[in-house]
Amino acid sequence: MTESSVGKADAARMQTPAKLKKGTMRIVPLGGLGEVGRNMTVFELNGKLLIIDCGVLFPEEHQPGVDLILPDFSYIKDRLDDVVGLVLTHGHEDHIGAVPYLLRLREDIPLYGSKLTLAFVEAKLAEHRIKANTNIVVEGEIAQVGNFECEFVAVNHSIPDALAVFLRTEAGTVLHTGDFKMDQLPLDGRITDLRHFARLGEEGVDLFLPDSTNAEVPGFTVAEREIGPVLEAKFARARRRIIVASFSSHVHRVQQVLDAAAVHGRKVAFIGRSMVRNMGIAERLGYLEVPQGVLVDLKQIDSLPDHKVVLMSTGSQGEPMAALSRMANGEHKVQINPGDTVILASSLIPGNENSVFRVINGLMRLGAEVIHKGMAKVHVSGHASAGELLYCYNILRPKNVLPVHGETRHLIANGRLAAQAGVPEDNVLLADDGSVIDMKDGVAKLVGQVECGYVYVDGSKVGTITDDDLKDRVTLGEEGFISVITVINRQNGTIISGPDIHARGVAEEDSVFNEIKPKIAAAIMEAVGNNPNHSTHQLQQITRRVIGSWVSRKLRRRPMIVPVVLEA
Repeated sequence: MTESSVGKADAARMQTPAKLKKGTMRIVPLGGLGEVGRNMTVFELNGKLLIIDCGVLFPEEHQPGVDLILPDFSYIKDRLDDVVGLVLTHGHEDHIGAVPYLLRLREDIPLYGSKLTLAFVEAKLAEHRIKANTNIVVEGEIAQVGNFECEFVAVNHSIPDALAVFLRTEAGTVLHTGDFKMDQLPLDGRITDLRHFARLGEEGVDLFLPDSTNAEVPGFTVAEREIGPVLEAKFARARRRIIVASFSSHVHRVQQVLDAAAVHGRKVAFIGRSMVRNMGIAERLGYLEVPQGVLVDLKQIDSLPDHKVVLMSTGSQGEPMAALSRMANGEHKVQINPGDTVILASSLIPGNENSVFRVINGLMRLGAEVIHKGMAKVHVSGHASAGELLYCYNILRPKNVLPVHGETRHLIANGRLAAQAGVPEDNVLLADDGSVIDMKDGVAKLVGQVECGYVYVDGSKVGTITDDDLKDRVTLGEEGFISVITVINRQNGTIISGPDIHARGVAEEDSVFNEIKPKIAAAIMEAVGNNPNHSTHQLQQITRRVIGSWVSRKLRRRPMIVPVVLEA
């Protein structure tokens, strides 16, 4: 991509999109562009809306107290009755995790997805007491969803039953890959169906939305089968307990752990509610084959010798409340002992690095040996690398490309691959969350931007926490808190009490503030003397300025300051 093409895209983003005309399809990504998570894209045609995916983003360290981050539904909130369906490409949290929050707004939105994907969704919805309108689809099937004809294509990913979706409409055709790679020897034998891709290419793909996560990675993604022998070798060397951490939906990785445990005579127990739930579903539906006698309940682990135990845990991304993090902090009923082996069988999601390293340090401090992807092939990515993406471009020959699912650098890298494969640069659309793309007669253009922010889930609260609230939390955690209370008599312009200063996380002793108290009092007295009609709010702001500048200069801190001025 050239600087000029990026500049044109930036200019288009500043516009408010015009009213959508009949026969034109509008595409609005509400998540997943510029971030790895909360994937959601809305397609509109002749007054009807089709949604592909509805996932969550997990919070980073600068978002304390936040449990999940949702797509911004405000763009469609007043038009929920126009939604004809929600297509789910696969069962990972960054694609299905926000479904309960959308269905709270309209419970009967029809859901379309594979058997395993919808089973994971239904279990999640049951916790929210929502009964969904689910429709199981399989690869090769064509479903008419409102005025969108949806054809489903098998793709390989790090979870079984993933699907790409091909849309046929009067405005043109669209192929959305979801997350995919081209593992030629997958554990379940289900490959990305390139023959199907080729047929769609022959028909004509007007707009291609490809997964961008590994667009910067040259070559081809390593096959899942290469992980099994590495895990078995690590199991053979381990002398005490083995704890393997992975995503709770990574059925293939769990299968490999179960198989390795069976070879080495170990028992496996699942740790973490989502791990227990998802693997139970996968086993029941036939996607997970549990060797006879290998799986045991966590309660039985204490009765087994250490060299016979494998624990399959959640928490591979350093999530504070996940099982592995609590083990590292000594807060879990499973205690880490010297000589235990911990295997992190996952890739680092961008933004989680510090959290994961903190968990690794905690585990090693307790005497565990920690093995991760950086030192052994204990995980492979579920996303197509550059070589695989180039194959797609050459097979499909799309007219227009909208890279999705990735940070900005991933989207740009994917756009460059498209241009190298012959897609005209003006037809490679680099977009953000909230960008508006219109397509008519197979021609796609970036036409504007709609408001699209982060929606935070904090406990039972959804959308009430703002970015300003998070900044306050960060300030409290990093810089501390100061309250200043002063009581004045406005009639005679005197201070009756105070200023009383109380601080937390700013200085070791409150006595350090004795120096600034007279200056605060003098500033308030001067203000009241010059203008007896000063409001208490104005006097509080004067207090804030005086102590704030002193703390910044004297203590090199910028704490949250809460000044209170009362009238007697």
